[in-house]
Amino acid sequence: MKSDAIMGKLRELEALLAAIGARSDVAVAVSGGVDSLTLAAVAHATLGRGATMYHARSPAVPAEASARVEAMAAARGWNLEMFDAGEFGRAEYRANPVDRCFYCKTSLYGSMRARTAAQLLSGTNVDDLGEYRPGLRAADEHGVRHPYVEVGAAKETVRAVARKLGLGSVAELPAAPCLASRIETGIGIDAAMLALVHASERLVGAAVAARTVRCRVRAAGVVLELDAAALDRIAPERRAALAGEVAEIFADAGYARAVSFAPYRNGSAFLVGGNERS
Repeated sequence: MKSDAIMGKLRELEALLAAIGARSDVAVAVSGGVDSLTLAAVAHATLGRGATMYHARSPAVPAEASARVEAMAAARGWNLEMFDAGEFGRAEYRANPVDRCFYCKTSLYGSMRARTAAQLLSGTNVDDLGEYRPGLRAADEHGVRHPYVEVGAAKETVRAVARKLGLGSVAELPAAPCLASRIETGIGIDAAMLALVHASERLVGAAVAARTVRCRVRAAGVVLELDAAALDRIAPERRAALAGEVAEIFADAGYARAVSFAPYRNGSAFLVGGNERS
């Protein structure tokens, strides 16, 4: 994006946050990805102590995401509250239905509302509106506002704003939905299984320098999905060795699973009526 277009969108975002902040303090839900971290940075720059960031620790959130939020908050002087949203206490969430995200976000926003009367904000951008996102229903029910959507900002714009703000590597963070998204619809969400998924993704990502790694747990076994460039770089014998290492991670924890590789596809563990939904 051209610099003047980026600055124009940033000014729109700042003006919107200033208008919201004139009526209420704001509470930003921060997951640790580029969208929410950038929104937090703009909110703090615009509203100062009138903006508080809320990050939910969870077995479904990689530890490095929580560490990233804490580090940025410390470096930039943000108000930050870390808490457990309690989604694992919901049987509906653990059952992993097609609308699992609704129960997750209900727990998140409900927990935030119990802690603050401020206006709740999310980092949803306009690109997210083209996907099935039951979490947006939970946001509606809790009066959450989506500043990027209100100013018409897509993911590319968010990254450009992050660069303009000097957020460093945050601007280039790949998409990283929660670990629960790796579990095929209908297979129960289990904290121990999510730890195995995360360990497997870290192992494979480090071994092949992949930009995108998803360890999908399916009824038929574990599928390691990599971006096309990374997958093409791995010789067949190396794939077999890595598959064996991942199978061992699962086996050591008592989960015997066949392991295979496939090209990355968005949402490929999410099933609707038995069919994959991207």
